[in-house]
Amino acid sequence: MRWLAATLLFVAIVAFIAPSVAHAQTPADPWGFEEEQEDTWQDILRPQAADVILTTAFLAFAMVSFFKKSVPLKYVTFALAVGYMGFYKSNLISIVNIFGVMDRNLPIPRHNVMWYIFALFTVVSTVLWGRVYCGRICAYGALTQAMDATLPKKLRVEPPVWLERRAAWIKYGLLGGLIVYYLITHNLMVYRYVEPFWLFARTSSGSSATETAALWTGLGLLLVATVFVRNMYCRFLCPVGAMLGVLSNLTVFKIKRWSECNTCKICEKTCEWGAIQGPTIVKSECVRCDDCERLYMDQKKCPHWIIILRKADKMAAAR
Repeated sequence: MRWLAATLLFVAIVAFIAPSVAHAQTPADPWGFEEEQEDTWQDILRPQAADVILTTAFLAFAMVSFFKKSVPLKYVTFALAVGYMGFYKSNLISIVNIFGVMDRNLPIPRHNVMWYIFALFTVVSTVLWGRVYCGRICAYGALTQAMDATLPKKLRVEPPVWLERRAAWIKYGLLGGLIVYYLITHNLMVYRYVEPFWLFARTSSGSSATETAALWTGLGLLLVATVFVRNMYCRFLCPVGAMLGVLSNLTVFKIKRWSECNTCKICEKTCEWGAIQGPTIVKSECVRCDDCERLYMDQKKCPHWIIILRKADKMAAAR
């Protein structure tokens, strides 16, 4: 939250100071020809102000819900992610952005301030806390998690642990294959066949009628499969999730574990992402959904607290 506030403060200061500095440094024109004036920071930020403010407010709210570990706030965040960042703005981190980094071909900063705030947030939050973007910010991930909370649990099919752990590697193979494919072809349009994110733009631009029908059919099948295998795309197929999974190995603030976690299986059974293996939390698979963290602090369910309370009761009785 502090870095976000600092960013806003910096932008505000620059917006007010930069015009006067630019004016003071403009040399006089001795020939009387009027030169074309460059845009000031105010000129740049003014048309983007609404997007910058709303996106920053959404990200700040998402982080409040993350730090509060509040289930109601998390689902409000999902609704905002799907409604605002998804269908209204159609703004998600995509494999296309990864291709852009490879080619050093990113959006022009002065015209895309909101995108850079969004991208910077994704990278910084992943390094600090892990895949918060996947678990709370991504519109498609929010949609499938909302589906998971809404649909009857009796429809769910739980893959065997051995299969789940092996299937989690598919997204990494897909990411590697896409990078190699792009290096050879430089075909950006491949994203349509590996990401369902175009759903939020409600278009598969650049496709023929046959391709469009095939893409919508594939998306429909993926969503139907998600009814039975929760968060299927995010867990097993998303190349962006794979890239953030690699980046999350740098995570600074890790989830705490008690000594009792070496033998307790409660959190492992509760985790819907297959990110807990015995006492170990697999950082590359954890999306910081809060489920195990709430259990970790639950004094009525977590064995760590139950043992402490029982010892306290025995000591009290012994007196």
